[in-house]
Amino acid sequence: MVDAARTRSTALPGVGTRCDLDTESGQHLSVVVHFDGRRTIGFHDPHDDDSCRDTVVLGPQEAAALAQVLAPDSLRSLRQQVEIDLVTERIPVSKHSPYAGRQLADTQARTRTGASIVAVLRRTGAHPSPTPDFRFAIGDVLVVVGTREGVNAVSTLIAGG
Repeated sequence: MVDAARTRSTALPGVGTRCDLDTESGQHLSVVVHFDGRRTIGFHDPHDDDSCRDTVVLGPQEAAALAQVLAPDSLRSLRQQVEIDLVTERIPVSKHSPYAGRQLADTQARTRTGASIVAVLRRTGAHPSPTPDFRFAIGDVLVVVGTREGVNAVSTLIAGG
């Protein structure tokens, strides 16, 4: 299994946030997320973090287009059309969950939290738009969409809290 990418973030007062990534091949790049929505991608000398070889400045639409290429997200168009803040999160079903082995309907997640379980990821494949009779298994990962509060509530619910 590949180790997680090594990333770190640094606040840049008056500018935004710098996110650094060291790749598995030893390359170093950074992305400065400016408060005005621009993104600056910097390519660094891996032996000298202060030595930036080249930069690319992207406007908000260009950054969104690049993000779509790097990490496609079927909900991106929905987020652009809806003016509320929606979050998407993956919530695991552990062996301690009271819903392991039970049906989606048993959770009453949407009624209780306002958030929706829009897919279930299982080792054998993805199950988009699960029906109320879909039975959860230990190790499933639920894809949940809603407000931050609603998604947090589903996480607590699935964990048995």
